[in-house]
Formats: sequence, C-alpha cells, structure tokens
Amino acid sequence: MDLVTLVAFTIAYAIAVLVPGPGVAAVVARALGGGFWGAVPMVIGILAGDLVYLVFAVFGLAAIAAWFGPVFVIVRWAGAAYLLYVAWKFWTAKPGTEQVSPKAEEHWSKTFLAGLALTLGNPKTIVFYLALLPTVVPLDRPMTALGFTELLLIVVVVLLVIGFGYAALAAAAREFFRSQKALRRLNRAAGLMMASAAAFVVARE
Repeated sequence: MDLVTLVAFTIAYAIAVLVPGPGVAAVVARALGGGFWGAVPMVIGILAGDLVYLVFAVFGLAAIAAWFGPVFVIVRWAGAAYLLYVAWKFWTAKPGTEQVSPKAEEHWSKTFLAGLALTLGNPKTIVFYLALLPTVVPLDRPMTALGFTELLLIVVVVLLVIGFGYAALAAAAREFFRSQKALRRLNRAAGLMMASAAAFVVARE
C-alpha cells in the first residue's frame, strides 16, 4: 500500500482514537480505580473489537455486520450492563488503597470482555470502519496480504500507544490521592465515568 494512503489512515485513525468517547472513559475509569495494570485488559479488549471491524471493512463484510445488527445490539447492552456493575462497585467501595484496586477474584477476562463489548457496540467505531475507512483506504480493489498487515499493525500500534497513554496518565493522577476522603472521591469519579460510558453506549444509535 502506498505511503500516502498509510499516512492518511494513520492520521484519521489516531484522531478517531484520541477523541474522548466511551472507550476512553472506560479506560480512564479503570486506571483511576485499579491503576495502570487494571486498565490493560480493557485496552486489549477495545483493540480486539477494533480488529474485528477492520476485518469486516477490509474484506467487504459491511453487509454481514449490518445483517448481524441484532447481535451487536445485544452485545452493546451486555457491555453497558457490565460497565454499570463496575460503576456501582466503584461508587460503593469503602475508601482505602486496598479497595480501590480490582478485587482479587475478578479475572482479567471480565475486563477484557467489557472492552470488547464496548467497542463492538460503539457507534463511533462502527462509523469509522464501515463508513469513513473506505474514504481513506481504497477498498474497491483486492486487498493484498501485505496491505492488510500494514493496516493491522497501524491499528495495533496507534490504539495501544494512545490507550496505554490514557491509562498511564490516569494511574499517575491516582497516585496523588492519599487521604480516605480523596480516595472516596476518586472511586466515585471512576464510577461516574464508567456509568457515563455505559449510558453513551446504550443511548447512541
């Protein structure tokens, strides 16, 4: 794939990822509540969802994605429900560093699946891959293995850099809070952000 197309895709994708949305809110809330490593599975789940839509768009599966619309509605509501559950846990947590971190029995896969569901039901992601991507990348001609690999690497690198960047900044800010009163506010701020992400997902069409 020519350099101009790759640069155009990278810029367009980076802007799409940087713009705050439910994914960014969920990552920041996770990092505020559980530190950087608590947000890593969320970022990986969001990346997995983006890669699903990349495959749909590149291989002309937009029609299939539309046909499976009811499935994505279910996924969106399931993801929103889990985000609300996490929001409630943050809001009701007692102040204390041991309670801000994720519970030991909570497996990383739950956070990963929440990130995946969040992305699959995110209208911004759907619009980018199934509507805007074809205006940047010529999908009217057969995609070579090299071209697809180049796009895939751009998606992986850009999303991980920006996602982990948001998580690191939020986790760093978290370290400034030491008092129990501040930790309670931090928990509730994380809870509100999670709830806002869930509301955004179910409200947008």
